[in-house]
Amino acid sequence: MKKKQKIFSKKKILIYGLGKTGNSSHLFLKKNNKTFLFDDIKKNLNVSKKFFINKKKIYKYNFDYILVSPGINIRKCSLKKFISKNLNKIITDLDIFYSHYFKNKIISITGTNGKSTTARILYEVLKDQKKDVRLVGNIGNPILNEKRVTPKTIFVIEASSYQLEYSKIFKANYAAILNISPDHIERHGNLNNYVKSKFKLIKNQNKSDFSFLDFKNKYLKKFLKQNKLKSKMINVHEKLFSENIEKIKNPYFLTNGNKQNFSFVCAISKKTRYPTFTIIKNNQ
Repeated sequence: MKKKQKIFSKKKILIYGLGKTGNSSHLFLKKNNKTFLFDDIKKNLNVSKKFFINKKKIYKYNFDYILVSPGINIRKCSLKKFISKNLNKIITDLDIFYSHYFKNKIISITGTNGKSTTARILYEVLKDQKKDVRLVGNIGNPILNEKRVTPKTIFVIEASSYQLEYSKIFKANYAAILNISPDHIERHGNLNNYVKSKFKLIKNQNKSDFSFLDFKNKYLKKFLKQNKLKSKMINVHEKLFSENIEKIKNPYFLTNGNKQNFSFVCAISKKTRYPTFTIIKNNQ
């Protein structure tokens, strides 16, 4: 663990974007690194002024890493020329998180629709099992804000395409791509880039990890054929868990989208051995 932690220790790191993610990253990193802050929106620079760096000076520094917040579009931001020359240095808060907590159990959820719902259900399943579980990421609480983390802490992470696109080393033990449909094309440039960003969640895994996705999704088929994946691939479809779904009477869960979401919860729970009976019981 110490070796991985040193990746982001005693480094010069530019944190670009001072929303929740940027500020939490700064608080986490400043003790062991030399951090610099920048944001396109001037009013955000009122936070931690002594760490703020002028745009002109940025080009003079040789940063080790550039941590980009999800809200920054590197293709249209005020530092786009600087970023384009330093793409190999870009990281995210997910990378920082993974370098410190890679021994913890990590379950990560992405997809065009249903991320928050699926992540929330998984969190409730684990919480019901009396586990120390944290629900973090795109769903709300920045991942680096978590305190009192122990080796037994389990993380359920909702990951957006923006976070995944910029990440370098982050991976999850259990990774799910719920679905893919055309979305955020204006941000990613084209559909191929968007799917590619989602696909990074499973491409970074190794042979001891599990990937959950619908093999029939037409947007994922091409990437499945083109990439040699190391993780154990689990096909997820609501018909495979129809017996469990039929027990649920709550109309909220019976929409087509939530049937799919619950199927992923069932598939992940089966592999992690955390039963979903409480969710079923409470919604009969």
